Amino acid sequence: MNPSSDPSAAPAPLVIESSVVDGLPAEAALLLRMSGSLDAAGAQAWSAELRGHLDQADRAGLRPVLDMAHVQLGGAAVLHTLSEATRARTGRPDLIIVRARPGVREAVHLARLDGVRLYATLDEALRDLARAATRVEELPAWRSQMADPLRPSYDDLRKEVRALRARVRTAPVIGMAQGVLMVRYGLPDSGTAFRALREASQRFNVPLRVLVSAVVVARPPDGEVWFPGRRSLPVPQLRILARDGRDPRYRRQMIDAVLHEALAIGRAPAGYVRFVDPAVNALMLETQHGCADTFLDLLVRGRDEGTADALARLRGRRVSVPDVAADALLSDEARRVLLSTGTGALQSVPVLSSAGSCTGVITLQWPDPGHRPAAAQAEALGLLASDTAAWLSWYHRSVLLDALEHLHRTVTGTAAPAEDGGGDPRRPGKPEPAGATHHLEGVRRTSNPQQPEQRRSDQGGATPQDSGQFKARQTGGRDAGGRPHGSEKGKKGGGEGGGVPPAQRPDHP
Repeated sequence: MNPSSDPSAAPAPLVIESSVVDGLPAEAALLLRMSGSLDAAGAQAWSAELRGHLDQADRAGLRPVLDMAHVQLGGAAVLHTLSEATRARTGRPDLIIVRARPGVREAVHLARLDGVRLYATLDEALRDLARAATRVEELPAWRSQMADPLRPSYDDLRKEVRALRARVRTAPVIGMAQGVLMVRYGLPDSGTAFRALREASQRFNVPLRVLVSAVVVARPPDGEVWFPGRRSLPVPQLRILARDGRDPRYRRQMIDAVLHEALAIGRAPAGYVRFVDPAVNALMLETQHGCADTFLDLLVRGRDEGTADALARLRGRRVSVPDVAADALLSDEARRVLLSTGTGALQSVPVLSSAGSCTGVITLQWPDPGHRPAAAQAEALGLLASDTAAWLSWYHRSVLLDALEHLHRTVTGTAAPAEDGGGDPRRPGKPEPAGATHHLEGVRRTSNPQQPEQRRSDQGGATPQDSGQFKARQTGGRDAGGRPHGSEKGKKGGGEGGGVPPAQRPDHP
């Protein structure tokens, strides 16, 4: 193939960014995020830079982890360079590669590089390394715990299928968010929109699916500041989740803490947490422990109409199923799957916002029929659900809105200027139609997620756009809402002003 004369067709240069990630019992990891193209011409320079980062990790006693989610391999020269880099590390910790694209994974598999271990996600890598550290006396130091990557286990295949199904459900929302950004800001293509979304997701440590859902349902900006009038919100007083020095800015840490506390309170061997995705108005699996693969497949496929957590969301109160075999609340399919996986009893506790809408569900499972949590356990689970609702509302109104503000500022600075803001009512510079709300949360969705959303105000009053104080509040809110998450004055973000409501309000069926 002849090289293109168009400079824009040249591959993006390789960029390596490093950051320290805690997560192992005896050590931390140096995460090297890579983006761009790896071709034969740049292989030597990439090799030198990579070795520098690896040496830095060794000197600091950190485990090197290479995030290659956004990297394109460009031939045997790159694999040769990677092989040389790992060969020079003989006797040192293996090089961990996470989130590699299928082509990259296949290339590394076929090359059978020594000293390289592949994982689907960073969390999976950290969990596996933590397990290995607890049984280090049984195996030589740094011995790989992975089987032959060309012969994956059934568990690995099931996990991969579930991940693919989850991506299928998320992909349309990502496409919708890309389309919104392209139309709203005049971006040249979907790739530019995706890179902007990915950068904001990584900068604020917000999952991409959470960010794109917020982009789709949020009221479009009509000025330099997306949410004018925002003020920094204090972290809510959490009675259970505040233990062990947990950082409320880190979503995964807090969700795992919710499940950990629920399992401990209910003395349950299995359970899971699901939150409502406002873009599709459906419960999405966030984390689980001890649940059978067949049941998880049922949840991921979205066939959960007859499950206890779906009923708890619908009714807005806890649903107890002391005997799965005899309870008429469950659908036949849900009952069959639960019984086949050894679940005899379960309970689902809804996570209710201050406005009374269900934003998520915590579910516990027990093997023995007839099990009911004691009164003290039920009270503690209710308190945990209240903690979860308070934290989730704070997170949406601070960290998530900070990410959206950053995305707005970033794309506005790089987008082609619009002539008059016409052609799309959602574009900045054109006022929102009367009656539109000013926030992510409080979006009423139709049963078809592809149809346009219908918005209403949670508070029943005029939004800042409807008042004569809008310009003053917009000017005063730029500093409060314009800082990236993590800065000294703006790290808590949030917003009581500007009509930002306390919680999401998806429709009940």
